[in-house]
Amino acid sequence: MSTHAEAVRQFVLYWGEMAPAWGINRTMAQIHALLFAEDEALDTDTIMVRLDISRGNANMNLRNLLDWGLVSKVQQPGSRKDWYTAEKDVWEVAAIIIRERQNRELAPVRENLNQTLEILGKDGAGDAQTEAFRERIRDFIRFLDFVNEFSEAMLPYINSKTSASIQNLLKLAQTARMVTGRFTGKKPGTP
Repeated sequence: MSTHAEAVRQFVLYWGEMAPAWGINRTMAQIHALLFAEDEALDTDTIMVRLDISRGNANMNLRNLLDWGLVSKVQQPGSRKDWYTAEKDVWEVAAIIIRERQNRELAPVRENLNQTLEILGKDGAGDAQTEAFRERIRDFIRFLDFVNEFSEAMLPYINSKTSASIQNLLKLAQTARMVTGRFTGKKPGTP
């Protein structure tokens, strides 16, 4: 096996192991990694052979990757097969993953919490226990709104495809953490 092939194999395996961290299954991540690593578009048969997966598994996960916008279907002259290529720009990949995680994870949680508030609202003011629970749900919603706003604020920096902007924001956050540590008497990074 060539050095390149070994590196691609290692990357595909590692990306598959990391799949749960970004909210997808192992095979979907491995297909994405394979397409990301390859310069040329691959057809479904090649993907199946390289990853030792079934056609149904390949097709289902390719559809999901297309839905996410991480993979594109391309045509090859003289071929009736579907060919696929992955977005190669790391900054764009990061932005897509952030957007998808927001839509698929944060939005449903927020909707459920709003439904919980509606249920709590049916009884009017309620007792102390109900009021305390209502406030905890509101705090949770405010937190989710903050995470969403933070992500939305970061996306233009990610989309600008320049690490200088993000590094400046990181330095600002580190400075703020150091200043906060001076006032609280705690070392930065300690709870």
